[in-house]
Amino acid sequence: MTADLIITNATVYTVDGVRPWASSLAIKNGRVLSLEDLERGPSTEVVDLEGAFVLPGLVDVHNHHALAGRSALFELNFGVDAGFEDILTAVRSRAAGLGPDEWVIGGAWASTLVSTLSRSSARHALDEAAGGRPVMLSDDSRHNRWVSSRALALAGITASTPDPAGGEIVRDPSTGEPVGVLLEAAGVAVERALSETRTLTDEQHAAASRHGIGTLHSYGVTAFQDAGVSSDILRALKSLDDAGELHAWVVSSLLINDPIFGFDPIGAPLLEVAGRYRSEHHRPDFVKIFLDGVPPTRTAAFLEPYLPDDVHGACHHGATTMPGDELVGWLRTAAAAGLSAKVHCTGDASVRATLDAVEEVRAEGFAEARFQVAHGQFVHPDDLPRFAALGVAADISPFLWVPGVIPAAIAEVLPGERAGRMQPNRSLLDEGALVAGGSDWPVSESPNAWEGIHGLVTRQDPTGTFPGALWPEQAITLAEAIEVFTLSAARAMGVDDVTGSLVPGKSADFVVLDRDPFRTDPSALVKTNVTQTWFAGHRVYQRV
Repeated sequence: MTADLIITNATVYTVDGVRPWASSLAIKNGRVLSLEDLERGPSTEVVDLEGAFVLPGLVDVHNHHALAGRSALFELNFGVDAGFEDILTAVRSRAAGLGPDEWVIGGAWASTLVSTLSRSSARHALDEAAGGRPVMLSDDSRHNRWVSSRALALAGITASTPDPAGGEIVRDPSTGEPVGVLLEAAGVAVERALSETRTLTDEQHAAASRHGIGTLHSYGVTAFQDAGVSSDILRALKSLDDAGELHAWVVSSLLINDPIFGFDPIGAPLLEVAGRYRSEHHRPDFVKIFLDGVPPTRTAAFLEPYLPDDVHGACHHGATTMPGDELVGWLRTAAAAGLSAKVHCTGDASVRATLDAVEEVRAEGFAEARFQVAHGQFVHPDDLPRFAALGVAADISPFLWVPGVIPAAIAEVLPGERAGRMQPNRSLLDEGALVAGGSDWPVSESPNAWEGIHGLVTRQDPTGTFPGALWPEQAITLAEAIEVFTLSAARAMGVDDVTGSLVPGKSADFVVLDRDPFRTDPSALVKTNVTQTWFAGHRVYQRV
């Protein structure tokens, strides 16, 4: 059988234990036909890579591709290194080009700015910069908002508005007035007020997904799981695939609860309609449950308390968003419908609650459902072996826990010996757990897997901005890190039947690198660049 395409003179790392290395790929009908340079027919295309290094297409188990695309195309963007005055300057510039009632939307401000922004004077400065327009700016976790007075008014948030379940309206201690910082579910009212006056068209939603996927291609990602979708995002993905424009394997996570996005529908109504958006490359196969918040705002659920503060006292542990029996009910409902589940857990108490719930559901006979603990920065040692025993994947985002802004913010609210013991990846692997890599982009500033791989191997900040190494004993090897962002991630999201490794029969998804990472100093792994990305035997990105 002759191939349509032969990739030759390459260094191919297959991420397959049976045959880890090859020098050629023969491809037919978008699938890997052989790891040999087969007989060529008159129409066979031959690409000589001149010894370049080839990997399977990278797999990102946790991102928000459409939100990232929407942000890039339609919103104000500034980095987490922006200070208070920098943000005001950016808002002022953006507002100058808007109508008097148009929203300024964007982000992401650093978690370390919470105290700076939690003052009425800061909100007044934001009002002035925006010329009285409604403003909503997300923090680096995308869980929390800083909003203007006009946005508060449109959302109906006043001094008498009670805190919603799972959220907090930060207030001026002397007047009780909202200062403009809204934690977790408190921001949903503003998201809904925004949706009443600013609605994207179907084409704009498709453009956001198209842009997000194009960005992922530039970093070599050919398969990903969107960690929380709306019906608009589902519709956009289906429309792209129907038009032959969806050049990635996409798994969508259907929101069961929604403390941050303000999407509608969620829960059972969303599960009822999701099947109509299934297509060749799009699998709406997971549900997503937010079981807690994030540590910097003390909304993650921990077994031991946070450091004392004036608002929460000395015994605050945070709390899960739902009791254990409700979590078990949703996992059971999902499994009975043939769906798997991704559960957001950033504190060790929420991780334990998820493992307890999975144990109960597994005991009821649901052996096939996949379960993921998303983030899981903190895991109690007693729970480490339970991941493998229960078949729960650890969805990790090393972009977020190497030395940097978010770990610095966590260190302000947890005792030092606990704050520094994040992401026990070595221990999880040694216990036999499936560890899968995700970027959580746009919470991370880019979906560059080599930032994550660098962090996994060195436990250091890939940018070199923040010194030191975070819990270096938990470093893993380069081969393990590559598998985390290829085959392991594919297994965790249920697409290892078609991608994640380069073996005959799987989709011809691969990336060409500018260097051999195995011959690269670990301190320079982050400098690895993708020169070409191929999906199903077609080149979808070429570096220029």
